[in-house]
Amino acid sequence: MRSDPAIRPPVAFDIGPMARVLSDIIRAGGTTAMTTPVDAQDMAAMMARDADRSAWFVAEVAGEIAGFQHINPYAGLPPEACDIATFVGQGRQQLGVGSALFTATAQAARDLGYSWICACIRTDNAGGRAYYQSRGFRDYQLLEGVTLANGQRVNQMLTRFDLD
Repeated sequence: MRSDPAIRPPVAFDIGPMARVLSDIIRAGGTTAMTTPVDAQDMAAMMARDADRSAWFVAEVAGEIAGFQHINPYAGLPPEACDIATFVGQGRQQLGVGSALFTATAQAARDLGYSWICACIRTDNAGGRAYYQSRGFRDYQLLEGVTLANGQRVNQMLTRFDLD
């Protein structure tokens, strides 16, 4: 029996579980440009950056953080656009977590005055590409040979979702 995730802004006691979700994804490899696991202190620092132009949401299922999503300004984007990142815990994909998160995140982007959302997705991340395409994101630029912090080179696709 599937239970719908509860979506809410994170609070202090969510930071550790969020760091664990992200670190598990980083360790598994192949889906994020991040290459080094994070701890709660790293996560808190990420959340504090550009706090007035960012929004973060967690998905809670049966009392556990199943995933999280955030938007924030990004140096390579115009001021009317924000960057999005989505992290769903291992084994929690296909359970409606990402869909529920995006509903809240898209509204927050509108409330913050953004016109569109950019998702930068590794081209070898089939699940991530399918997720964003299913939300209505469309490809607009291929970045070839991007070097990650660990030296690995990947291609990334920039995708765009217009908010209205």
